Amino acid sequence: MSQIALPLAPVHSGDPPSIVIGSGNRAVAEALQAPENWPFRSAVLLGPSRSGKSLLAKWFVDAGLGGAIDGADAQDETTLFHRWNRAQEDGTPLLLVLNGEQWNIDLPDLQTRMRASLQLEIGPPDDAMAADLILSHATQRGLALGEGAPAYLVPRLERSHAAIERVVAEIDRLSLERKVPATLSVWRDALEAVQGPEQGRLL
Repeated sequence: MSQIALPLAPVHSGDPPSIVIGSGNRAVAEALQAPENWPFRSAVLLGPSRSGKSLLAKWFVDAGLGGAIDGADAQDETTLFHRWNRAQEDGTPLLLVLNGEQWNIDLPDLQTRMRASLQLEIGPPDDAMAADLILSHATQRGLALGEGAPAYLVPRLERSHAAIERVVAEIDRLSLERKVPATLSVWRDALEAVQGPEQGRLL
């Protein structure tokens, strides 16, 4: 499982969620480690739901690399404008994380500054990253997936962070409800419950 090459603790059940690094977010992770290269020391991070934007922002702040505003697109624009200016004055890199996929800014001065900032976007995971995400979510839940789970699940899963998380949660729920190990029949039923019978039965 690929993780940021940073002082992150090993993942154990009950630990805070880990940051899985793969095709969809590797460029973002690398950029976050070098804020001195950002234009105007500011960056805007967007990506789909459950893709780890808040985790990356938290790591960025905890690592002492700069400040972050999670859900910047829901904040008062004048307040954001002044915050951006303060970051320039004191030289502190500022990461703005968007909840939505688009940000329609009404304040012209803020719009100009955001356009000048580095634009970072998390994309969908490829097969390798999807497999790592499955294992990471299972580990966080203390869920022992049977052998071959990623190989079975990945080709059948919608290629999104949210779908992967939902399917692992459903596997966990069914396994606990039935008091059985999380093996093939549970994987199939979880896929059917989350994505429909066609995906669960795909050969």
